Amino acid sequence: MPRAVERFSAFGHPEVTATHKTTFEITAEQHLSPSGNCIIAVRSEKGAADLSDQFRELMRSPGCRLITELRCKEVEVTVTSSGSPGLLLDHQTDLVWRRSSFTCGRTIGLYSDYTAGMLPRDLITLLKLGEQLDVTLTAELDPDSSDEHEPYGLPGLNLLIDE
Repeated sequence: MPRAVERFSAFGHPEVTATHKTTFEITAEQHLSPSGNCIIAVRSEKGAADLSDQFRELMRSPGCRLITELRCKEVEVTVTSSGSPGLLLDHQTDLVWRRSSFTCGRTIGLYSDYTAGMLPRDLITLLKLGEQLDVTLTAELDPDSSDEHEPYGLPGLNLLIDE
């Protein structure tokens, strides 16, 4: 199974609230305002444009799955999202995981099974203290995937789909 891995660090900030209901974001920006309720970490070593060409190409392949591991001290969470041929991955400072299929230059994962408001509160408490967040991104291509737009059975996804 083709795969590509990216690793980087970012840091929490006293203004982290992590209450957004449809996204979460990691940014290379230095500061955070109280209105940035989707941002979980600042001072990231990477934005979308800094990801390797191999990683970005794989993320744009039909059937790509993104596994994001977030680690802060003893707290770890794994987020599953989908890639898409529509991903631009060209934003200089931001990476955004979304519950929806919306894409822009900041979007890295679609149909994410976590949003800022769903992340464990012990993780958010550590990030509010400014702790380091270690991020591992693994893009995996499923050669058996038959539908490029079919997400990976994510909880609550049926709430996002109009039938």
